[in-house]
Amino acid sequence: MAITTEPAAPTTEPPSTAETPAPTKREGGWQFNSPLVLTMVLLVVVLAQGPIRQALSAPVMQSWMTVFVAVVVQALPFLVLGVLLSAAIAVFVPPTFFARALPNNPVLAVPVAGMAGAILPGCECASVPVAGALVRRGVTPAAAIAFLLSAPAINPIVLTATAVAFPRNPEMVVGRFVGSLLVACVMGWLWQRLGRTDWLRLPAHEPHEGETKGAAFWGSVRHDVMQAGGFLVLGAMSAATLKAVAPASWLRTAADNPVVAILALSVLAVLLSICSEADAFVAASLTQFSLTAKLAFLVVGPMIDLKLFAMQAGTFGRGFALRFAPATFALAIAGAVVTGAVLL
Repeated sequence: MAITTEPAAPTTEPPSTAETPAPTKREGGWQFNSPLVLTMVLLVVVLAQGPIRQALSAPVMQSWMTVFVAVVVQALPFLVLGVLLSAAIAVFVPPTFFARALPNNPVLAVPVAGMAGAILPGCECASVPVAGALVRRGVTPAAAIAFLLSAPAINPIVLTATAVAFPRNPEMVVGRFVGSLLVACVMGWLWQRLGRTDWLRLPAHEPHEGETKGAAFWGSVRHDVMQAGGFLVLGAMSAATLKAVAPASWLRTAADNPVVAILALSVLAVLLSICSEADAFVAASLTQFSLTAKLAFLVVGPMIDLKLFAMQAGTFGRGFALRFAPATFALAIAGAVVTGAVLL
């Protein structure tokens, strides 16, 4: 009787030990990750270096590479600096600071929040979660919207980059500041007048909730550098392709018609989705177009593009984004045209 009861105890342990080897099997399997992709790309480049060298020696490709490298090299330092500062603001500056700093009157809070964008560096990737945090902490949505639109467009890094990109046209810096601030304030006042609270859907938690400040800072930096850097490369490639491949007659025809030129660069700003710290260098490379058309590119891009639409839909809800994006696009073009007609 005693012998038959003893073997029953060991039978309960094999299930727990049988479950532990499963993760090791998955860890040792084939994984398609970034280092593997980089290795494969480098291997292809090494094996095909002869045809690649021959293709790059063509005059068209040399022109393409010149424009591409010039845009990336000029814009990259401003992009990195902007990402570092925007991550520091998003992580280390409490949202209650903005709530205390803004006036209680919503009409006055809109221009104050818009002007706050001039002293708080941040790209559009960071302005969306910061605006969401402001609304959660009691800031009126109209003021948060004004900050959302102005911060990526008129902060010191963006204006400095614009001055470097347009050394012979300092009025572009003033035009970008005035036009972007005007659009941000008008959109805030329009929301105060016509907006409804049920159009906003806010997340219940902070983007980096549960992380240390250091981990949240470097996580935000890595995310923004990868995202903004990718869009910078895409924008530089598109600008270089437009300069090197597109027939000069097409660009001249579009640039000679003021309406077509403004609409074309406004749509291009939406499609390219370039970070605001780098878009001035792309605009400056489009030499065929007028300053007003380039100003439209610079005003529209930081306020509404493809990545911003996705971020706004994810943060505030699709209903908000579907109403906000078309209104912002139309008003940004109008603001750029008015500002260009006065200052340029």
